[in-house]
Amino acid sequence: MPSETIINCSRILKEQGLTIAFAESVTAGRLAAEFSLTKDSGSVLKGGLVCYDAEVKEDVLGIDPGFIEKFTPESEEVTKELALRLKKLIKSDIQVAVTGLTTAGGSETPQKPVGTVFIQILIRDSSLAVREVFEGSPEQIVLLAADLATQTIIDDLTKTDR
Repeated sequence: MPSETIINCSRILKEQGLTIAFAESVTAGRLAAEFSLTKDSGSVLKGGLVCYDAEVKEDVLGIDPGFIEKFTPESEEVTKELALRLKKLIKSDIQVAVTGLTTAGGSETPQKPVGTVFIQILIRDSSLAVREVFEGSPEQIVLLAADLATQTIIDDLTKTDR
């Protein structure tokens, strides 16, 4: 069952006539799967791409391997590039890209520990970048990242100064 945040986000997207697509690394398709379980999924979810391995980021989304090597697969820069390239691949009003580290063995450092998540959201002409460090099991980190991404969308779409 999707979280209340995801259900709310899906409802708001439907109310505003907006669609969403995902490029998911750390969440490995969990966001798209959770959205597919909402009652409004048919009118809001366009699709998603699981790009867990750097080769998929390179081969499918066309990100230069040197760019990934320079910034690491789990970085703000690569996450932004994923969102921008997703926009060309899947036509939607909102693009969400998520990378991060749920376990050791990736590009973790003292400045980027396990639990670090990068989210890039493109909403029409605006771009929102979020970095957060979560604690917990890999699944808890993924679920917290999904809720953070969807809450960020809700906050942007329901701003009173629009």
